[in-house]
This record gives sequence, structure tokens and C-alpha cells, in this order.
Amino acid sequence: MDRTATQSATATRTEPVPAAAERYVARQPILDAHGRVHGYELLFRDGRQAALRGDGDTASRAILDDAVLFGLERYTNGLPGFVHCTVDTLTEQLVRVLPASMTVLVIPASAEANAELIKACLELKAAGFRLALEGEAWSGRSQPLADRADYIVVDFSRLDDEARGRMRDELRQFTAAKIARKVATQEDFQQAAAAGFTLFEGDYFCQPVVVKNRKVPGNRFFHFELLRHLNRESIELKKVAELVLRDAALTYRLLRLVNSPICAIQREVTSIEMALIIIGEQAFRRIATLAILSELNDGQPQEILQMALVRARFCALAAGQCAQDAGEQYLLGLLSLLPAMLGLPMEALTPSLPLRAEIRDALEGTVNAERALLAWLEFHEHGDWAACDTIVAVNGLNVKKLVQSYGEAVDWAKATLHAAA
Repeated sequence: MDRTATQSATATRTEPVPAAAERYVARQPILDAHGRVHGYELLFRDGRQAALRGDGDTASRAILDDAVLFGLERYTNGLPGFVHCTVDTLTEQLVRVLPASMTVLVIPASAEANAELIKACLELKAAGFRLALEGEAWSGRSQPLADRADYIVVDFSRLDDEARGRMRDELRQFTAAKIARKVATQEDFQQAAAAGFTLFEGDYFCQPVVVKNRKVPGNRFFHFELLRHLNRESIELKKVAELVLRDAALTYRLLRLVNSPICAIQREVTSIEMALIIIGEQAFRRIATLAILSELNDGQPQEILQMALVRARFCALAAGQCAQDAGEQYLLGLLSLLPAMLGLPMEALTPSLPLRAEIRDALEGTVNAERALLAWLEFHEHGDWAACDTIVAVNGLNVKKLVQSYGEAVDWAKATLHAAA
């Protein structure tokens, strides 16, 4: 049996994970209408469950403990972290272990808005926490909370056209910011914005409208040509310098990165040739690739570039688990969001990319050994723990090491973008 055949998220059977189940966290960005990140929804896992979504005080206590251990700021870059709560974690004030200034408490739609819950929530708000009402929790039966909530959260995928049309009038009475969750397409985004939502969560910003018959812009081809040279075993200094110097913006960006704390060199670098000589080929490849991707992402939400960097670093760090080449895996993760950057389908981009056929296939979505790590991370980004478990079992991966690599990748991407800024 082909060991890669069951990696797909559509697999109907989830294999048991051989190692002990791990606790970990994923994050989903919440963006404003301009593509700026407002905060992150945090999805915590306790064992095989997406915790703070299940029942029971024990699971809730465990997840709050994990949130303290992980540190919310690690995953939110100092922005608000939206944490799903059970009634027990609210009424017993267990959430007070979290930093109030950084935490938005998401009150589940299933919660009964009784006097005890309302009193607890108002006390938590007075202590500095922000409140988000989910689903029907903002209806009239919980008016005291709705009047004081900071956010109203609606699952946009559950609304039909008629419901979407009347949503503006229903939400207009509330002063809270409105978040549309599970916004999957640009059309969804436009409808949500028209309905009065100002914050959005979902795949829409990574899946813009693509034009099937559109070709790669001519001014992008030399970026791909440069990537091809950077991916060769030995860099041809003169040719690489010529290609970089064809784009003033790329030259400026690359020199800024080389002179930033990323490289930590003791002297100022003023030329491409000098940069390559001083920092060495391997470091130059990484820095130049980052500069190219930053140019390709110009005009798109910064979160796309950050996600690409997290994917790249994660795939490189975990490559040894799959007996894959770290450099190839870095490029696979880095280039996986090119369609979102350029508004083109991946099939139109891969012929120009300097990669092995198997890596190009992986970028196009083919289930193969090269794609295992990227697939795991994509499902992890959505909190699809069952699909993650399937990939772990089929490929014999170590969950603890994967989680550690993800955390390190998040830290690295954050530091890289901060230094580049």
C-alpha cells in the first residue's frame, strides 16, 4: 500500500497516533477590511479534542494551564488572543490566569445566559478582559451581555443569502465590533462587509479571486529566474548580482535585510557581491529568497508573508522526520502561498519555479511524501486535529517534535519580519 495515499484530509479513517497525545495550540488570524491583523483566534488542543469547545471543568483547567505555559503573546505578536471558554471557566473565574489586556473571552453560543454567567462576565470585563459573543449569544435573551460586549462573532458559512441580507439591520443595534468567521471566498468577504462586518476570519485572504487565463507578469519572471540561480548547488556571483540589480526595490530590500539583526554582521554591506562574500552562500540564499517573496507579496496582507515564513521555517526544521531535504522543504513552505500573493492559480506558477517535479506536484496539491509536512501544518492552521493525526500516523512522525518546530517557526517568523521592518 502506498504510504502517502492516506495523507489527504478527505481520508475517512483516522489512524491512532503511536505517541502519547500532545497538547498544543494553533492560531487563525482575524483581519480588518484592509488586510491588517487585528488579533488571533487561538485553538487549543488537549489530547485529541479541540479544548475549550468541549464539556467539563477538567479539560478547561488543563487548557488554561497550557495557555499560561505557552504564553499567549508567543502566538499573537502582542495582539488580542480570542480564547474560547466554557461556562465553568467563566463563572469560576478560571480565565483570570490569562493576561486580561491581551485576552478576548469568547462566550459560546450554547451558553445559557443566566444571572450567574452574566454576573461573572461583567466582573471579568471590569477586570480588563474583553468579551466576544458567539452565534446566537448576542440575541435578546442575553441583552446585558450584548450591550457590553466588545465583539459579536457570527459563523458566516451558516448564513444563507436571505440571512446575510438582513444581517445588517439585526446587528446595527450593537456597538460592538462585528466579526464574520469562516469567510472562505472573496465573494463571502464582500457580502460580509456589505452586511456590516468590519473584522473577518477565514481562508478568503489566502484564496483571492484567480484568473485562469492570466499569465505570470513579465516583471516577475526574473524573480523566478533569480530563485532558480539561488537554488543551484553553487551560486554564480556575477549572474545573481546582475539579476538582483535589475530591480531597485529588491536591491534595497535585500541590502536592508543583510544589514539587519538577522545576519548580525559587524560591518555595513553596500553591494550584492559584498553581501554574498561576507555572510556566505547559505545565509545569502535565505535572505535573498525572503527579499524576493516580500516583493512578490507587495500590496497583499502582511499576514500572508508571515504565514509563508512560518511554513518555510517549520518545513525546514521538521524535514529530517520525513528524510526530506531541508532546503527544498523551506522553498516548498515559502512558495505555498504564491497564488495568494500574485492572484494566479498554482498551476500557472509551478512551471517557472526552480524545483524538482515532486516539489512542484506538492505545491499543486498532489499527495506525496514531499507534501506531508506542509499538509500537516495546513490542517494545524485550521485546528483540524483528526487530519493532523492521520498524517502523523501514516508517515511515522513525532508529534512532540512537530509542535516544537511549529513554535520555533512562529518565533523565527516574528523576529524575521520585525528585523526586516
